[in-house]
Amino acid sequence: MFNDAIPSESKRVKAERVREAAETTREEAEELRVLAEKTRVLHEDLRAQLDSVREEREALRHAAEEARHATIAAVAATADALASNLAQMQFLEDARKTVRHVKSSDPGDVR
Repeated sequence: MFNDAIPSESKRVKAERVREAAETTREEAEELRVLAEKTRVLHEDLRAQLDSVREEREALRHAAEEARHATIAAVAATADALASNLAQMQFLEDARKTVRHVKSSDPGDVR
């Protein structure tokens, strides 16, 4: 009878080892599943952040384009104002020359 118990005990020990290996495998698989889920969540977060960066970049590009147009308009307005000021200064200079000429001319000289 002792001989019959040894194979059964050996089988029981082997079965226990297989059960422990299966449990370890199951635990490792669960850890991998958890890691895969965390990876999926991180991937989704990174994709959302990338989309946000793309939207911000597009908004900045649009703002830069608007600023460029505003700068061009401001330069054009400044050029118009300077041209107007120059015309006024030329008119005043011509008027000054005319007044000086009138003052220096002979009062009896009528032309």
